[in-house]
Amino acid sequence: MTQRRRSGQCAVYVAATLALAACSDTPKADPENKTQVAQGERVYSAHCATCHGVKLEGQPNWRERLATGHLPAPPHDPSGHTWHHPDAMLFSMIRNGMAPHAPPGYNSDMPAFGDRLSDADIWAVLAYIKSTWPEDTRNAQAELTREDGGARK
Repeated sequence: MTQRRRSGQCAVYVAATLALAACSDTPKADPENKTQVAQGERVYSAHCATCHGVKLEGQPNWRERLATGHLPAPPHDPSGHTWHHPDAMLFSMIRNGMAPHAPPGYNSDMPAFGDRLSDADIWAVLAYIKSTWPEDTRNAQAELTREDGGARK
């Protein structure tokens, strides 16, 4: 077999492997991926920081209902509860809004971003958020994600 033919086969194999990985149903928020984290920071700044805070601190008194009956935006830093949810649920909350995940009577101003952000942008935001957590918080959230099996909720 010629070197040229081997190179072509190798390129096809790499392309097929990358395509399969892109189609994988496994969570794609990698806080160790510097490129994804940087993308997530840009998307977060543009779409999330207004409510959830520039430093992921959330709105004041985020556990207390506003006069509208809605709850303020929670923090995404370790003081909040974001890390108490598996990746698939966090992805769905961003993509589909809170309604599919909230108990009856829960009011939130959190919109669905599925019409504004690509799936890659949503995973990148999650990677960015996770990159700011201390190791023990990341590990606890990763365990929840493993237990969940990556099921989209």
